[in-house]
Amino acid sequence: MSAGNHSFVTGFVIVGFPGLQPEFYGLASTVLFLVYCCILTGNVVVIILFATHNVLHKPMYFIILNLVVSDVLFSTTTLPKIIARYWFQAGAISFFGCFLQMYLVHYFGSVTSFLLLIMALDRYVSICFPLRYPMIINNSSIHILNVTAWVLAHLPSLSMVIRAYPLPYCDTNKIMQCYCDHIAITMLACTDRAPYSFPAFVVAMVVLLGPLAFIIFSYCSIIVAVVQIASTQGRLKTLSTCSGQLIIIALYYLPRCFIYLSSNIGIRFSTDLRIVIIMLYSLLPPLINPLIYCLRTDEIKQIMIKRFRSIQVHVR
Repeated sequence: MSAGNHSFVTGFVIVGFPGLQPEFYGLASTVLFLVYCCILTGNVVVIILFATHNVLHKPMYFIILNLVVSDVLFSTTTLPKIIARYWFQAGAISFFGCFLQMYLVHYFGSVTSFLLLIMALDRYVSICFPLRYPMIINNSSIHILNVTAWVLAHLPSLSMVIRAYPLPYCDTNKIMQCYCDHIAITMLACTDRAPYSFPAFVVAMVVLLGPLAFIIFSYCSIIVAVVQIASTQGRLKTLSTCSGQLIIIALYYLPRCFIYLSSNIGIRFSTDLRIVIIMLYSLLPPLINPLIYCLRTDEIKQIMIKRFRSIQVHVR
């Protein structure tokens, strides 16, 4: 059937993990619900700290604030539906709703990728050009870069939806995934998906590898700059300012690149294993990032310590 023919599918059903037995649906929904609650709690705490402490109104924390918002929105886009699928057997989603979710999934993923690039740029300028840092990186320039990230992220997301939406969907409507993404949807099309999957793969690689290439360059430059610092204590202190960002970047990029590349070079996983890996790299960063922000950034850590001590004093 050609891509121009009519689609007979008017809605989709999100299956989630196809190998999961019905007796474990309650457990799966409970775990996902708790994960969602932890993501909301951790990230909302960071937002409240930012809103109530002017000391955090600095370029790095504005980047973190945008990452927090992106993480919350991504989790809210994906988790409620899969929780409802296992808790209430409500896996049905409308045709338009599925493509809207697909757009938002890829949009927030692209936003995060661009924000991580900005984070790396901040560290690069701070360490490699410390005297020029206040002139290059300030609140105004960071606001412009953050807004640019949110605007540019529309382009790859829209391109995926525009190419996938008109395809004919006339057979099964069951999505073997926990949310609507490009691969899961286009696999259901009654046409050769190669002409559509390869451009989407290229777009995904540009969004991933473009920022990642700069991130690798920036941290290589940082390492060179750190090696030139005379004192060991100075080198360790400088590297410690990058450790949290490196963890966040690794959590985001490494599993995504692995999945994208493996699916296009012939490495095959079972459907359930592949979905587990995708859910882990989708949910671990929003879940763990607030801990990294609180434990690896000095200002937030000091604020949390003061809050904890004040609570202890009031309890006594």
